[in-house]
Formats: sequence, C-alpha cells, structure tokens
Amino acid sequence: MVFKRLLGSIGVGGPTVDTVLEGGPFLPGGTVRGEVQLVGGKADFDIERITLELVARVEAEHEDGESEGVVVFDRVQAGGGFRLAEGEHRDVAFAFTLPWETPVTELWGQQLGVALGVRTELAVAGAKDKGDLDQLTVRPLAVQEAVLEALGGLGFGFRSADLEYGHIDGTGQQLPFYQEIELTPAPQYAHAMGEMEVTFLAGQGGVEVVLEADKRGGLFSSGHDALTCFAVSHQSVGQYDWNAEVDGWVRQLVGSHGVPAPHSGDAYGHAHGSHGSHGGHPHKDEHGHHGGGHRSGPGMGTVVAAGAAGVAVGVVGGMVAAEVVDEVGDFFEGDDEDSEEEYGGDED
Repeated sequence: MVFKRLLGSIGVGGPTVDTVLEGGPFLPGGTVRGEVQLVGGKADFDIERITLELVARVEAEHEDGESEGVVVFDRVQAGGGFRLAEGEHRDVAFAFTLPWETPVTELWGQQLGVALGVRTELAVAGAKDKGDLDQLTVRPLAVQEAVLEALGGLGFGFRSADLEYGHIDGTGQQLPFYQEIELTPAPQYAHAMGEMEVTFLAGQGGVEVVLEADKRGGLFSSGHDALTCFAVSHQSVGQYDWNAEVDGWVRQLVGSHGVPAPHSGDAYGHAHGSHGSHGGHPHKDEHGHHGGGHRSGPGMGTVVAAGAAGVAVGVVGGMVAAEVVDEVGDFFEGDDEDSEEEYGGDED
C-alpha cells in the first residue's frame, strides 16, 4: 500500500478523470450540464475537490507587440470531499450558468476559430492533481444572430474572430476580455472604411453592440478608428427591420468624426435613433484596448459558411476553415497542461 501511494504521488496509478458535457452548442447566459466521470487508481484516494474552470485563449497587446495566453473567466466547484476506492467508477453530475458575455464560437454550424474550454481540476490528497480539458461550443443569442444576419444581408463579409484582453471603456463589460468579429466592408461602404469590427456585450436585459470602423482618410484628413455603441433588448428580435436598423448604425459610425466622449443615458432602450445609443460611448485606453425583422441578401450565415467551405465571397478567402481548425485543434491537443502564459482576471 505504501508503494502504491508513492506511485500515486508521482502520477502513476492514480485516479483518472473525464468530463462529458451534455448537448450543445450552448447559449451565453444558458445552463451547461454534464458529469465528471472518475475511475479509481491502484489504491484508495481522497478526492478533496472537483473544480470546473471556463478558459479562453486570448490575445493581449503590450509594448513588445502581441502575445497569446489563457484566461480563466469563471470557476465552479462541482464536488469533492469523498474517498474514491481502488478501481471504483463514480460519476459526479454538475450544472452551471455561462456568463452572459461568453464569446460565440460558431455561427450556423461554422467554427469561428475562437477557443473556449471547460477545464476540470481534480485535487487528490497525497497524489498528483489530475485534469481534463473539453471544448465548449457557444452559439449566438437571437439578437446577436439578427445583427450578424443583417450585416451579411447588407454585404459585409466575415474575415476572422478573436478575443482581446482588455476592457471597452464606457460599456458594462464584465469579463477581462472581449470578442471582436472582424468583417470586410460592404461595397457601399468600402470607400469609407478598410474593415469593421463587431463586439457583443450581452447581459440579462439585452446586448450592447459595439461597432468599430477603420475609417479611410480623405484629401485633407488622415484615417482613424471610429467607435459607437447601441443597446438592444432580447425582446427586440422580431420588432425591427434589422437590415434597415443596422444600416442606420453603420451610417452613423462612418459619419462620425472621431471617438465621441462618454455621456449618460439608458441602456437597452429602443434601437432606433438616439434611443439606440448606449449610455457611455466606447473608446480605447492607453494600451490600445477598447477601453425577426425583414431580411434580404445572403446573410452572414451564408457568408461564413461559404468562406469556411473555401468559396470566396467578396474578399472572404477560402483559408478560413483550415486556419480555424488549426487554431482550435492546437488549444485542445493533449491534456490540461498548457505551456502558454496565463493572464490574470480570473474570477473566484
């Protein structure tokens, strides 16, 4: 028994863990259910705790350029405080709620290249801790889908999606990072912008939609970034002509002459006119961080699907699928050990 304990302390003959998620893809703010499946090792072991962590691969800007790291953005204790007998099989069921701002990893079944996971940590008394990492797939909320579909209908094309470490000032952002969905400009706006980025900051009451455009310079002016934000409720999905609504947002964005200063107002009001503007306009900080109506056209679903299938849509190339598979696959290869930097900002 002493020899078995010694082997267990160095990871030989200890218990194994495998986490299984039920269903999916999941929704931001929705419930994730599953079970942690344990198999006892070559001796009895005391399981002190089972912890589930939500992790994301995030990009960070700094003085030396950019780097990638892992951020823990939520943590849940799923169980523990029991003895796992030698060779025993035990399943521990769990359920937890995803943060509302959880990034979207797929659109209409097509992966966006955003790597999210559920990391399981098994704390074992007298033995090396065990772990497991499982891919988490998240689809957009109805409002997010309506906005993206409208952008596709207007002619914008999907280019890429990533997670940026930092905070968008003037918004109600809660997580230590935000998602940017980068789009190629619609033909009617190609003269005014090089690209546009969309960020969704969801909450229980609705979604803040942050638009940023890389505005082109004119004969007597240089190019610059312009940002604006609109807040819509979850109940507004069937209330608007979303093509016209979103087109109005974009027109307001390209018509701005710089980054507006924050001002007060009511969030999640009507999406039309001045009521659609969020209470605090977004802007960048010193680190470069951002401090079913009528539809027409192919929609963003068609654009993303065609791009991922290798069919060029506008200037969306056919390399999207391969890049997405490589990025997500690299994140989930192997066990829970990750050699990349782990950024701060995780929640207890």
